Amino acid sequence: MPNWNSVIREIALHRATHNQSAFDIIRRKYLRLLQRHTGRNVIAYYSGFLSKKIEGTEINDEDKNGFMACIHNLDTDKGLDLILHAPGGDGAATESLVHYLRSKFDLDIRAIVPQIAMSGGTMMACSCKQIIMGRQSSLGPIDPQFGFISAVGLVSEVKKAYSEIMENERAALFWSPILGQITPSFLKACEEAINNSNRFITKTLADNMFVNLEPEEQRDKVEKVTRLLINSEGQAHNTHFQYEDCEAAELNVSRLEDDQKLQDLVLTVHHCYMHTLSNTPAFKIIENHLGRATVKIQQQMLIQAPIPSLSPSGPP
Repeated sequence: MPNWNSVIREIALHRATHNQSAFDIIRRKYLRLLQRHTGRNVIAYYSGFLSKKIEGTEINDEDKNGFMACIHNLDTDKGLDLILHAPGGDGAATESLVHYLRSKFDLDIRAIVPQIAMSGGTMMACSCKQIIMGRQSSLGPIDPQFGFISAVGLVSEVKKAYSEIMENERAALFWSPILGQITPSFLKACEEAINNSNRFITKTLADNMFVNLEPEEQRDKVEKVTRLLINSEGQAHNTHFQYEDCEAAELNVSRLEDDQKLQDLVLTVHHCYMHTLSNTPAFKIIENHLGRATVKIQQQMLIQAPIPSLSPSGPP
């Protein structure tokens, strides 16, 4: 199967000889080949968050429209392979997307993570019955964020301030300017976001990935996974958990490398999406193996430089 350079050469050749979008044609070609290999429905959810730092790359409620379009007319009895390349985003939107996908495919959903699915992307992956990862694949902590502010970090800092002030009241001189910037309503919102994400990951694991286990074994496995994923130790939001970390936590993960044909197809599809997101205005693509897609396009602003006026005698 083509590698990164082979894919871009194939795209370049198609652009030189056809009028249709080469990125779309080549990408959909390999999506169809992947579906033929698995015999399952395939939907790719790709965000351009690595190359485009713009609003909309995160998981949000608008994404449901893309999934609705892609699922329309699919034979849902064939299950779903969900290819995920996604950052975090709105926790409630993530939970709603999972609920919708399960309402269509029941529990027969596999997540395939060719490279990275962080935060909300990790929550979606853990909502599936199985996660397929390669050596290059990563999941991340379940860590609600408000912009660049970590909810876990802020709550932890407030608790530290309280502890130090109770131990030595003079510490209030240091903490007072910092705490003065935090409103009670924002602190409450952070606490609620943490509780909601922790509740969701615990429930979603029990509802699908570990649904067939005996209650005691199920509790043990859920606890192991949440110990890894729930950010209670103040670890960095961009911490990467590799296959070995996920396997040790007893997530139901399998190696992409175990099926060489599947690995070749998945990585070729991944290269196609990364080339599309890097070389076109697209910043988010939700697409199925039939070529039905919702593509979010970055709005480009044309800035026109003023034209200097010329007199008959030349520039002023």
